[in-house]
Amino acid sequence: MVKIAVFDSGLGSLSIIKAIQKICKSEIIYFADQKNFPYGKKSKKQLETIIKQTIKLLEENFSPDLIVMASNTPSLMVSTNRKVIGVNPPIKEAMILSKTKNIAILVTQAAIKSKSLSSYIKKFNFSKDKKIYKVNSSILVELVESNKFITDKPYCKKIIRKTLTNVFSNKIDVATLSSTHLSFLKSLLSSEFPQVKFVDPADIVASKVLANIKKESRKNTIKIFTSGNVKLFQKNLYKLGIKNKVNFLST
Repeated sequence: MVKIAVFDSGLGSLSIIKAIQKICKSEIIYFADQKNFPYGKKSKKQLETIIKQTIKLLEENFSPDLIVMASNTPSLMVSTNRKVIGVNPPIKEAMILSKTKNIAILVTQAAIKSKSLSSYIKKFNFSKDKKIYKVNSSILVELVESNKFITDKPYCKKIIRKTLTNVFSNKIDVATLSSTHLSFLKSLLSSEFPQVKFVDPADIVASKVLANIKKESRKNTIKIFTSGNVKLFQKNLYKLGIKNKVNFLST
């Protein structure tokens, strides 16, 4: 049986888990590190400590075959071992899709402030006619973690418009959902900005997972843990149609 631990600071992991379960059968340990939410506002030093502790926690408790760090911010800013698969902004894919060669990266505040994102973009060596706009989308991440994307869609649409209208006037026709939380907003984003194609990295990560496992399990299973409020997280998952029991786990 293949055991895969998937973690981030909350609900974001679910978009990655859904993509993994589509293409391979495995036993998934889902850890929502809500005690440390949001990763997107932490410093590099804070993230390095959190990620190191979390990986150790998962390895000691579950001995997974693979660990998926289902969050863009630490994937960009923190170095990990080979056993860990990160989630990076799908910039190359976005640029290929773009007709205007103007793309936006919807990332967190911490990622924008870090040198890591700039270094990551430089790797692609894009020509000067190709433009990349970094957009602080931390407030959109919070719409998901608070479950407002389900309970208050009019408010979410208002915040989406306020956050993105100005930047999307710059000939941008493709944007990357460079926070796993943002996958939950894809339909709202598309309805507000139909001229923009939103690229989700979930399928890319799932393909990497499939390439790194030797044998699939007989069926998909999932065990859910949080370092935050168990009852509240259970309630929020229930609203998403997920009725699995939530257990407490923390460093």
